[in-house]
Amino acid sequence: MTRRPNFLFIITDQHRADHLGCGGNAIVQTPNIDSIATKGTRWDRFYAANPICMPNRASIMTGRMCSAHGVRHNGIPLSKDHTTFVELLRDAGYRTGLIGKSHLQCFTGLPATNRFEPAEGLVAPSRHLRDAIKNNRHTPEYDLEVAPQWDRPLAERTGGDFYGFEHVEVVADHGDQACGDYLLWARQQRRDFDSLVGPENSLPDNRVNAPQAWRTAVPEELYATSWIADRSEAWLSNGAANDKPFFLQMSFPDPHHPFTPPGRYWSMYDPADIPLPASFGQGDLPPIRAMREALEKGTDARHSQNPFAVTEVEARSIIALTYGMITMIDDAIGRVLNRLDSLGLAEDTVVIFTSDHGDYMGDHGLMLKLLLHFQGIIRVPFVWHDPKSRSRGQVDGGLASSIDIAPTILARAGIQPYNGIQGRDLLSSRSPGVVIVEEDSQRIMTGFDRPQRVRTIVTDKYRMSLREGESWNELYDLSTDPGEFSNLYDEPAGLKARHELSELMLRRMIALQDRSPLPAYRA
Repeated sequence: MTRRPNFLFIITDQHRADHLGCGGNAIVQTPNIDSIATKGTRWDRFYAANPICMPNRASIMTGRMCSAHGVRHNGIPLSKDHTTFVELLRDAGYRTGLIGKSHLQCFTGLPATNRFEPAEGLVAPSRHLRDAIKNNRHTPEYDLEVAPQWDRPLAERTGGDFYGFEHVEVVADHGDQACGDYLLWARQQRRDFDSLVGPENSLPDNRVNAPQAWRTAVPEELYATSWIADRSEAWLSNGAANDKPFFLQMSFPDPHHPFTPPGRYWSMYDPADIPLPASFGQGDLPPIRAMREALEKGTDARHSQNPFAVTEVEARSIIALTYGMITMIDDAIGRVLNRLDSLGLAEDTVVIFTSDHGDYMGDHGLMLKLLLHFQGIIRVPFVWHDPKSRSRGQVDGGLASSIDIAPTILARAGIQPYNGIQGRDLLSSRSPGVVIVEEDSQRIMTGFDRPQRVRTIVTDKYRMSLREGESWNELYDLSTDPGEFSNLYDEPAGLKARHELSELMLRRMIALQDRSPLPAYRA
């Protein structure tokens, strides 16, 4: 019997497709990730199913859209009633490990912004009947990643199974605010570790001036990125003699904000050398205008998860720090790839690299994510290297989605997928020619008076986004307007495309309607 392949699945957080050398970036240094692309295939038009952490990570794990698995936005854990592709790998005899960020459950512990509120004059349902779904994932088994309660390793609280992972060492949160199993370890290395983190303990620096950016006092060797590489190397070494194939997910919480690369990575890139995006300061959509006005008036809260407008100086500073975080991740990946090689595992291991979503990173003068589905937010890297394949340095231009990762891995492992999986095997099927991106927010953000619900279709030529309850939508011809400057939705020149895309979107959404569960009888 032919040996089944191992898998090293590398995922970063809030990492744009064009923030890699192999993705066309001439400044950021990513030689190790680039080497994966040189030896394999890079998808140039790979899109998040949802441009938010928890929803898209749940889509990666299930191969299903958020409207199917129910993780519509951050704050809703992935139900254990939903099957993951990792469970199928383990069921087929794979050793499975997760080291780094999970975010399949909530980690803040903060009260939700969207809650059931009893209506005046009406009889409120009993608590267990207040949601259309009775198992609403509010029980203790869905609080495993809540940071304030993380007093012992996650592995001791999972019973040996966390969404299919038998081995877990998990990081919650980002930058030098990272916690979870990592923080338990860091406090063991230095009893005063808590005095190194956060802006109040930061090192002096007059080079960077930007929101959510500080020069962390955490040394490189104690930073979460280094810990993930250390623990991944250890897991590989400890299991090297095992005859069972493995799946290891190595998941970095960076380059997500706050922007706190440690040590030499803080000053690795000079903001003065960072060019601004071509769209900086451009765009006339209502929320862009509102965020610019808030910047001018100083009324925008710029220390949360919500997007905000930035000055030129701030944009250059944040991009430079983000590049520093990316290069640190790349160095960590290099260490693990070298360990694979030294253990004699490289020739049997498929290496995959992707991210959960992107970031504005100065596009249209904005930072972070949410609300507007510009390419920088929804387009993410995807690289696949199979040492048994003859493909080298290929670039696939077909449209693909995060929901395609699960079926592609299962197919390569020789495992039949479960009923209801919605993605496709990227290696043996043609692109459907369209991708759908979903987003359902839970908070009111600058420029809006209600939480947003957005559905986007991307084709070879166009991107169209429709939103509930607003008087405006978006349509861009990406072939002539790749920077998405000119909104054609209400223009005569866009009318024909708008009608065609509306039908394409409807047909694709019908195709993505849930086919689970299987029927019990013919009826």
